[in-house]
Amino acid sequence: MMDIQEIMAILPHRYPFLLVDRILSFEPGQRMTAIKNVSMNEPFFQGHFPGHPIMPGVLIIEAMAQIGGVLELTARVDVGVVDKFRKPVLPGDQLTIEVEVLHQRPPYWKLKGKAYVNDQLVSEAELKAMLERENQKETP
Repeated sequence: MMDIQEIMAILPHRYPFLLVDRILSFEPGQRMTAIKNVSMNEPFFQGHFPGHPIMPGVLIIEAMAQIGGVLELTARVDVGVVDKFRKPVLPGDQLTIEVEVLHQRPPYWKLKGKAYVNDQLVSEAELKAMLERENQKETP
């Protein structure tokens, strides 16, 4: 498990764009499970949508990408193909997000993300990542 302080030591994201609250499980190089507590105080609920607040799907995918970044510690994760948004995520929900490595050929990675509320699948996506290493030399 990792708490928010350990997550912030890895990711550069900060409020309101840090979308991971806690890492629940971790298999190095394979998979990670994390949670995001969705509060009515989230700034995006002011406009998405007035009178019917729903967490934007793009932010669920961003949470998956951030977890992918924690999984590989220094990965830059770009969203690939979004498969499905199955159910809205509402204030008070707790997202449980699983990210697993589907394929790796360093420095490239392909990840599968799934988000659940109360064990019900609410969205899933495939993500592509490129591992960025400090002082990586470019080939001529």
